[in-house]
Parts: sequence; structure tokens; C-alpha cells
Amino acid sequence: MDKQQIIAWLLKGDVSIQYQVYRDLLGNDRKDLQDRIATEGWGKQFLSKRRPDGHWGQRFYQPKWTSSHYTLLDLRNLNLAPWNEEMKETIEIILNTSKAVDGGIRLGPSTSVHSDVCVNGMFLNYAAYFQTDEQHLHSVVDSILHEVMPDGGFNCRTTRSGAVHSSLHSTLSCLEGLMEFIKGGYTYRIEDLKIAKECAEEFVLLHQLFLSDRTGEIIKNDFLRLSYPGRWKYDILRALDYFQYSKKVWDYRMKPAVDVLLKKRNRDLTWNVQAKYAGKVHFDMEIAGKPSRWNTLRALRVLKHFKIDQPPALNTLSNELKT
Repeated sequence: MDKQQIIAWLLKGDVSIQYQVYRDLLGNDRKDLQDRIATEGWGKQFLSKRRPDGHWGQRFYQPKWTSSHYTLLDLRNLNLAPWNEEMKETIEIILNTSKAVDGGIRLGPSTSVHSDVCVNGMFLNYAAYFQTDEQHLHSVVDSILHEVMPDGGFNCRTTRSGAVHSSLHSTLSCLEGLMEFIKGGYTYRIEDLKIAKECAEEFVLLHQLFLSDRTGEIIKNDFLRLSYPGRWKYDILRALDYFQYSKKVWDYRMKPAVDVLLKKRNRDLTWNVQAKYAGKVHFDMEIAGKPSRWNTLRALRVLKHFKIDQPPALNTLSNELKT
């Protein structure tokens, strides 16, 4: 496929993919497409699994990938319209029934004292995206800021095993939540949040997205496997996609990750899904080992934002759709 054919291929995908292609690659925010996410394709499939009590799965965090938590995260990443009333209702139920003593969201009935900062970050991501009333999020924000580690990042194991070094997994989940809260126009502890976001970004950049800051070795090979959905797991494409979404300017420490990303591109200019995480799911959006519209879309918008390897056909199409 040539560059123009790639765009055509992406636009044959789910309506959620179509919407983000028009918005992020072609500069045309098609709200008509966004409105259709709830009634077609993957969005409709996820929404059809919602129970009469407002939950998915059994409750907030059980079973893992079919729980309310991860389904809400999936729907947020589809870019379901943020004013969706069903999302607001489920988030309100969670806030009313699943608060831990520390103000975060508890994972289950037995975890009433300490919440999980990684989950709190993901929760803040979709709760802010779906326009939850700010006052209901104050304690979640407080719980996240309380977990900032001396190195600037986050680690969900601090309350379980006494971790003393931040985790890229937890740090990225928290960054996504902090960014969405800031982007949503909320004001609670906004200066503290901006400082925490900058420090957490620096933690990721210090590691050049996947390398040890002490040895220069790859921290974990899984960080180089491009998955979707990413769940709570870190990988370089998810990190790069965060940086483009947050409008971060180019930093030379991103280059090793971008180089890996470019090496993973197929000859037909697509990217594959390289990893799937074990566990029951509502349904598979894509097949591991095959070309992925999710990963191709995300990779292209990263390259577009940082003006790397910009496809000429993409520029042409973007200009045509703006005129």
C-alpha cells in the first residue's frame, strides 16, 4: 500500500477509528462520526454488555478485562462522545460505592483502606473525559498526588510491597489521568497537578521511554511490544501517543523509541498488534500478529505530531479536506 491507500484502509475500519483518523490525521473533527460510536461497531458492542445495575462484568474491577473499570477505559479510548449519560451514570455509581479510605477507588470489598494509584490514574482519565463533576474527583486527585515518589513518578506497589522506585506502568497511567483532568478544564489543585505531570514526564524521558537510566539496557522487552488495548501495561507506542496527545514538544530522548517504532513498521506501511494479554474479554477488536488499525493510527499521529517521516499523501489529503 502507498501512503494514500493506508488512509483509505484506516477509513474502512470501525467508526471510532474513522473518527480519530479524520480528527488526528486529516484535521477534520467529524462529530457526526463520534456520535455514531455509541450505535455502531465496537462502541455498540461494549455498551450492549452493560448490565441493568450500571456495571460491566461483576463489579468495578472484576473480572479484570470485562469489569466496569476496563470497559470504561476502552470506551474512553474509542472516543465515545464525552457527554454520554450511561458513562456518567456508571462513574457516579463507582464514586458512590467504591471509595477507599485514602480517597481513591478501591479494587474490591477487601481493599477498603488503600487504593491503587495506577487504577486511580486510569479512573481519573475516563472520569475527566466523561465530564464528571469536579467536586466528586477531589479525593481521587488528592490520593494520586499523595503517591508522587521522590524520583517524580508513581508505583502502585508502594502500598503493597514498599517500592522505592517508580514504575513506567503506573507513571504512564497516572500521566494519562492528570493530562485528561488538566485538558478538561478542571481547576482543583491545578498547579500541583501540572508540577506532578512535568515531573512524571521527566521520569519517562530520563529512561528514554524504555532504557535503564543506570545501565542503558532495555528495562523490559515487553515495553517494545505494541499491544492494543494496553490495559495497565506500558509500551513505547502508548507512551509516544501520550506525548503527542499532551502536545509535548520533541525531546531528543524520545528518539530511541521512535527508531524502534519505525523499525516495526511493515513493508505495506502498517503496524501489527504484537501482544495480547491473557484473560476473558468482551470481544477481540483485532487479531494479534496481524496489521492493526489501532497501532497504525496511533503510530501515524505520533509521527505527524513530531513531524517525523511525514507521509506526503497525508498532507495532501489533510489540505483537501480543510478546503
